[in-house]
Amino acid sequence: MRFMVCPQCGIANFYVKNKKGERINVKVTWDIEIVLVDKSKSLAGFNLDELFCLGCSWHGKKSELRKYCI
Repeated sequence: MRFMVCPQCGIANFYVKNKKGERINVKVTWDIEIVLVDKSKSLAGFNLDELFCLGCSWHGKKSELRKYCI
């Protein structure tokens, strides 16, 4: 499966937050679908409109991500 990457640092690992400030790690497929890194958890209650990069200070919408091409 191919994943979108951060437009700033180029990694494919992100997190989303809920209202309590809890975080959950996610990735975004080339089809712009958010998928959990840990499949045993749930995205229920998490804000999927804003992503935060695990590698740098970037945050934004999934539409701002870019495809990684070799």
